[in-house]
Amino acid sequence: MAKAVRIYSFGDPSVLRYEDVPEPSPKAGEAVVRIDAAGINFLDVYHRTGLYPIPLPLTLGQEAAGTVVEVGEGVSTVKAGDRVAWSGIFGSYAQLNAVPAHRLVQLPPRITTRVAAAAMLQGMTAHYLATSTYPLQPGDTCLVHAGAGGVGLLLTQVAKMRGARVIATVSTEEKAALSRQAGADEVVMYTRQDFEVEVKRLTEGRGVQVVYDSVGQTTFAKSINSLAPRGLMALYGQSSGAVAPVDPLMLSQKGSLFLTRPTLVTYVAERAELEQRASELFAWIETGALRLRMEFDYPLEEVAAAHRALEARQTTGKILLIP
Repeated sequence: MAKAVRIYSFGDPSVLRYEDVPEPSPKAGEAVVRIDAAGINFLDVYHRTGLYPIPLPLTLGQEAAGTVVEVGEGVSTVKAGDRVAWSGIFGSYAQLNAVPAHRLVQLPPRITTRVAAAAMLQGMTAHYLATSTYPLQPGDTCLVHAGAGGVGLLLTQVAKMRGARVIATVSTEEKAALSRQAGADEVVMYTRQDFEVEVKRLTEGRGVQVVYDSVGQTTFAKSINSLAPRGLMALYGQSSGAVAPVDPLMLSQKGSLFLTRPTLVTYVAERAELEQRASELFAWIETGALRLRMEFDYPLEEVAAAHRALEARQTTGKILLIP
C-alpha cells in the first residue's frame, strides 16, 4: 500500500483524506513515479471545492516530480531511475503515481526534483502568458495581479527579461517587498489604493497593454478599465470567485479590447511545445535568470493546513507537499 490524499465530496479542506491506497501498476504507455515533492496550486482548490467539477472519488493534485520506478508496455522515452516532472495529471498528492509517459519531462542534472515540482505548473504558466498569450516586448507595460503569489513572482521576472515595465498589485508591505525584489517597477497596495486609479496615474492615462489577472471577480472590471486601446485581458484564474458573464459589446466600447481565458493545458497540448517550454524554463532557473521562492513545505498528511494557508493568503511563492 501507499499513501495518497483523496476526496470523496466537494467542500472545504476537511474533505481531504490522507489514506492508504493500492500501489499503482503501469498500464501501457504509463510510468509509475515515486514522488519526491508535489506542488499545491489554486487550481487544486478549484477542484476541491467543485468550482471546476471533476469525477469523484479522486486523488487530488496535478503537479509533481520524482523518480521513475517502473514503466509499462511500449514506453521508451523514460526508464526506471530517470528523474522526471509533470503538470496537468491528477494523482500527484501521493507517494506514487502512474503518469502517461508522453506527459513527463526529464530533468537536467542541476534541476532537483523539489525545484521541478515548484516550477512546472506556475513556471510554465508564467512562460506561456508572457511569451505566447501576450508576447511582451520592450516598451510594453503589464499589470500583474497577486504579484507576490507563485505565478506572480515568476511572471514579473519573465516580463522583465522581455523588457517590459511591470505594475504589480499586492496586499501587504511584506508582499510588496517581495514583488519589488522580483523586479516589479511599480507596486500597488490594493488594500489601500484603487489599482485602476494608480495604473492610470502611472501610465499618464494611457493604460497597460496587458493585464494578467488570476483573481477574477473582485478585480475584473477595474482590470478591463486599466487597459489601453486594443489591450488584452488575460484572465488565467479566479481566486476571488467567478466573473459574471461579459457582453462583448463592452470590449468595443472600451477600446477594441481582447479578452482570453487561457489554461496551461492548451499551451502544452503538443509534446514539442511541452518540451520547449520546460527546456526554456529549466534553462532560466539553471542560469539564475529565474528565481523560485520555495519556503513553504508541508508533509503530505498536513495537506489540509496547506490548503487553508493558501486560501487565507498566508503564503508567498510556492507551496510543496512532501510525501
